[in-house]
Amino acid sequence: MLLDCGSGTLHGLARHAVDWTGLSHVAISHYHNDHVGDLSAILLALKHGLAVAREEPLTLIGPPGFVGFLSRLDSALGDHVLDPGCPLDVCELGPLDVFEAQKLGLRIRAYPTPHTDESVAYRVETASGVVGYTGDTGPSDAVGEFLAGCSVLIAECSLADPPSMEFHLAPSGLARIATLADPDLLIVTHVYPHTRPADAALLVEQHGFGGHIVAGEDGLTVHLHEDGPVVEVPGGGR
Repeated sequence: MLLDCGSGTLHGLARHAVDWTGLSHVAISHYHNDHVGDLSAILLALKHGLAVAREEPLTLIGPPGFVGFLSRLDSALGDHVLDPGCPLDVCELGPLDVFEAQKLGLRIRAYPTPHTDESVAYRVETASGVVGYTGDTGPSDAVGEFLAGCSVLIAECSLADPPSMEFHLAPSGLARIATLADPDLLIVTHVYPHTRPADAALLVEQHGFGGHIVAGEDGLTVHLHEDGPVVEVPGGGR
């Protein structure tokens, strides 16, 4: 399952030996290019980049209005969007809805975030633990409560303190959401260039979150176990 796919995602998956051809579910949090820019590329690659045509269905998940977005994307970029060479299922996930991916053994929930009219956070519940993903969000206790009890929380931290806008998180806002969610592991991502990801993670800690924090980076791997998540950094270290 893939959560969002900004520009470069397809090549990034291949570069880190992630089997993009085996994707069965793609969940989109909102329609800004850094979250959906490579969706068309992935669908085009599935249709024309495989030696053997794919038979397994692909499920696309998004917030209410997602069907209309895909239709507009199809009109703009080509019919591979709605016909990627395999059966396509599209699911719009509202705040009270639950999507069950029985083959993967997981349940997916969504919750609105203060970012755009359609933006959502995702909660992915598996037998090994819960993965939370903020997508893009401004400060919101409700989002923190929705993500409560996550084994792993992948969270944006775009801004510096004091925050310059209400639609992204700075370290102080992320510390508040993370404290409410209380994950075993917080992965800080979506950090704008004024701050290094490692520095943003340190600032979240300084603003009061006392849990385990790592800075997100390409190739970071997290294994979910009953006794907690295990992190492997690129190159094989822990």
